[in-house]
Amino acid sequence: MQPSRDIATLLRVMAALRTPGSGCPWDLEQDFSTIAPYTLEEAYEVADAIERGDLDDLKDELGDLLLQVVFHARMAEEEHAFAFGDVVEAITAKMIRRHSHVFGDGDAGNAAGVKRRWEEIKAEEKAERAARRENHGEAPASALDGVPVALPGLARAVKLQAKAGRVGFDWNDPHAVIDKVREEIVEIEDEIAHPAPDGGRVEDEIGDLLFAVANLARHLKVDPDAALRRANAKFMDRFRSIEAALALQGKRPETSTLEEMEVLWQAAKRTKV
Repeated sequence: MQPSRDIATLLRVMAALRTPGSGCPWDLEQDFSTIAPYTLEEAYEVADAIERGDLDDLKDELGDLLLQVVFHARMAEEEHAFAFGDVVEAITAKMIRRHSHVFGDGDAGNAAGVKRRWEEIKAEEKAERAARRENHGEAPASALDGVPVALPGLARAVKLQAKAGRVGFDWNDPHAVIDKVREEIVEIEDEIAHPAPDGGRVEDEIGDLLFAVANLARHLKVDPDAALRRANAKFMDRFRSIEAALALQGKRPETSTLEEMEVLWQAAKRTKV
């Protein structure tokens, strides 16, 4: 089988990999739950390539992510649930429906209007899904429905907070959120001073602090995951500066004191953004 720009070739490759008897043993063992972590990982790889500005790498990572979609669609087809074509049709219909100002007679006016109309249509779709669930005897809809459990913790926190905010459960002033962050820090200090016998409260309080920090980021229109990735990159860059400076002295971090490394850390902060 030869590589091709045609999506049909990729679909045939996946079908061959999933064919019992002649396919790949590893691919045949997989199901939706075992592939889901790889899907998340590939999405992060795409984000990483974008952040690094590496378009060649982005091309490869988008291909890896597309493979995840094809993999899930193939498994669904084997269960007679849906196929790749149904996925394409569903997202095409959704994009046309949500862009009536392009494909219909709607008038969004500007980017803000587009976003507002997008949210209105999403709300209509959510109401329709909720009605279908209730007709099937499922639990009543919640304003927080639709936030995937598998999202990274900070991203999920922001989405939950945003959904709650749309129905009025939110602070109007970021300074009130800062007060909440301070409150959570005090509660952690209290727990450290008077720990619970099982120690489980510390985890709860740390979780509350992270949730409050995510909320603060949302109010300041900052993506907390992106901010944390930048902080991680900054930490790595500065720590490598420490390692390089120590190497010039014939030392390594494990053979140096914290005080020595702190001096080098402060020097790295002054020279690196």
